[in-house]
Amino acid sequence: MDASETVKSIEGHEKTPEFVIERYKYILQQIHAINENVYRFLALFQTVGTALVTTTLALFVGHNKWGIPPDVAYAGVVGLLLLITVSAAFVVLLIIVGIASWIDYRREECELANRFFLPDFRTPPRLRNCLRWYETYIALFIVVVTSFLWILAAVYLLPHL
Repeated sequence: MDASETVKSIEGHEKTPEFVIERYKYILQQIHAINENVYRFLALFQTVGTALVTTTLALFVGHNKWGIPPDVAYAGVVGLLLLITVSAAFVVLLIIVGIASWIDYRREECELANRFFLPDFRTPPRLRNCLRWYETYIALFIVVVTSFLWILAAVYLLPHL
């Protein structure tokens, strides 16, 4: 039974007050919006990360031609990597806040369904199921990519400046 069928079933239940039905619909809408936001956050990281990595490589390749001293280019590369790290941390934080909100909405959804529809209709979310959540892997991907950028810079870029 999907979410729309659940709402229809609750609507057909005689003792369910209208405000409960509207709240349930709102909760399902918020859960859907939270799920969509993760992809927006990933797109934000991809956009900002690509721009900053491109700028970092341009600085590394062009600093001699532009007359930028190596110590300034070094500081610029490190500064750009720090910006990438800050943007990655911000996106991971947004994902974590989204997960916390999702858990709250899912718990409220379960409480409403248990009280006004069927007991144990839906089980509340558990943190131990985080390995099944795609948000976990998106956040992990962002952390791994950011770490990989630092390693590549430390091995290939910074020693040559």
